[in-house]
Amino acid sequence: MTDASFDVPPVLIVGAGPTGLAAAMSLARAQVPVRLIDKAPKPDPHSRAIGIQARTLELLEQHRLVEPFLELGHRAHAANIYSNGQRLARLDFDPLQTRYPYLLFLDQSITERLLTEHLATYGVEVERGVELTMFAQGSAGINATLHRADGHVETLHPSYMIAADGAHSAIRHRLGLSFAGKTFEQTFLLADMEADTGWSDDEFHIFASGAGLAALFPLGKGRHRLIADHPTMPPDEPVNGNPAPLASIPAPTLDECRQIAKSRIYHPVALTDLSWSSYFHLNSRMVEHLRAQRVFLAGDAAHVHSPAGAQGMNTGIQEAFNLGWKLARVLKGDAPDRLLDTYHLERHPIERDVLRQTSFATHMAEADHGPLKLLRERVIPALAAFGPLRDAARLTVSELSVQYRRSPLTLERVLDGGPRAGERAPDALVHVVDGPLGRAPGVGCIFDLHDPAFFSLFLLVDTPEDAATKNGKLLSLHRKPVRAADLDRFVAAVEDLLPGAVRVWRISDADGEDGGPSLSESFGRTRPAFYLVRPDGYVCARGRPGSDLNGLLRHCETWFARRALTEPAPQ
Repeated sequence: MTDASFDVPPVLIVGAGPTGLAAAMSLARAQVPVRLIDKAPKPDPHSRAIGIQARTLELLEQHRLVEPFLELGHRAHAANIYSNGQRLARLDFDPLQTRYPYLLFLDQSITERLLTEHLATYGVEVERGVELTMFAQGSAGINATLHRADGHVETLHPSYMIAADGAHSAIRHRLGLSFAGKTFEQTFLLADMEADTGWSDDEFHIFASGAGLAALFPLGKGRHRLIADHPTMPPDEPVNGNPAPLASIPAPTLDECRQIAKSRIYHPVALTDLSWSSYFHLNSRMVEHLRAQRVFLAGDAAHVHSPAGAQGMNTGIQEAFNLGWKLARVLKGDAPDRLLDTYHLERHPIERDVLRQTSFATHMAEADHGPLKLLRERVIPALAAFGPLRDAARLTVSELSVQYRRSPLTLERVLDGGPRAGERAPDALVHVVDGPLGRAPGVGCIFDLHDPAFFSLFLLVDTPEDAATKNGKLLSLHRKPVRAADLDRFVAAVEDLLPGAVRVWRISDADGEDGGPSLSESFGRTRPAFYLVRPDGYVCARGRPGSDLNGLLRHCETWFARRALTEPAPQ
């Protein structure tokens, strides 16, 4: 449990995979008490997910955790897509406007270890061999029964619960939530081995053919992950008339992997030294509601789908960060309960799109005749050659395109460029004119300034020389100049409304500095302007401090402020 600065019942997180660990990390950073349990006695040394997308890396950077991931992971800068041996398209990630223009490959077991070690710095330990056996919800909290492996039984009264207990979520079943979607159960083969391909090890390859789908991902130092669908599985006796569970079926052999490579890859590939292999089943399903009173579903407990595009684990981690700050705000008594409803409003459409995209990509890759095969072999190459569509594909795969523009949490005002409300706040190299905690003026980056335990209010002003003028003099030469005293009143009003929850940075362009995009490139040229960034790194409001102060205050009163607790919900 965290050493919290306020006394509230803990949030119980069930499941210590990447999603549960990220949720615990988000809450612990905000000093919310957390209990994180997992019924498995130890972490799984072999796990399925290996791809970490650029947006997830950006969020890990803001949590001051990205460096060990970069040190241990392997970077792939391009994807190659083939059909029956002919390359259809090459998608390179280098043009992405991010510090991480690649897909990082890293075993999920290592991802979990790094998150667990970082979580321990907040005083939170994973409680293993602990199973949630019963729970009941009430208006004031939850009554939960925990069983430990040693037979000890504990009754816990958490404030909220996060179900991150996987695709076969016991919590989802106990709640009676439907797991809707198209049911096309697929069997996948996973195998880690040495592979001599003759290709560059900073690119990965996806092969579509009449025999099925195969993909080869470089893990570094000659190691590769082979993924294939519909493998030829060894026969096994049925159990009570039902298909045998995968755990009872012998793992794929090296010869089987070689046969798949021979029939689907159409390129000489020498596979050796098989270190691990497994089969797994997957459906394409999702829950209809991510919230059931005081229980929230995230990760595989909320959605399962094809591994196409390496989206699943990343989607779960980003769900955890979306939910964490909202729970913290409500538990501290500083926001109304309706803020928690925006978790479903914001994340459910994204989950739905991920399911649609991965299902369509898988069906198209598997097609051996008909319109989908024609689309794959004739239309996709033409589309891939069209620049704007290629750019859109990069942004979608990397998850940099994830946005909440339709969320009620957004306040949008037109500015000259920059991210709109609801979009990701990009990084930029800036000159810090003034900052919280005694931060002296100097050069820094947006991601370094933002703390995921707080809102960040970035006040964009003119050059450092102009911004340093005395109180009462003009700060801007633009069409609507704003005096320094007016900016001070703007900042004071926001800090008064969100006491202890917002950190204010006055920033300007870092003239003559290299090392990243400029403030004007990332956030536009309107001066002065403000961007209010949520703890999870998305812009929730932007505008001009002179004309948009009242609108900003009303917006914050509605969703984020203590005074909103007694007010009726907006119509």
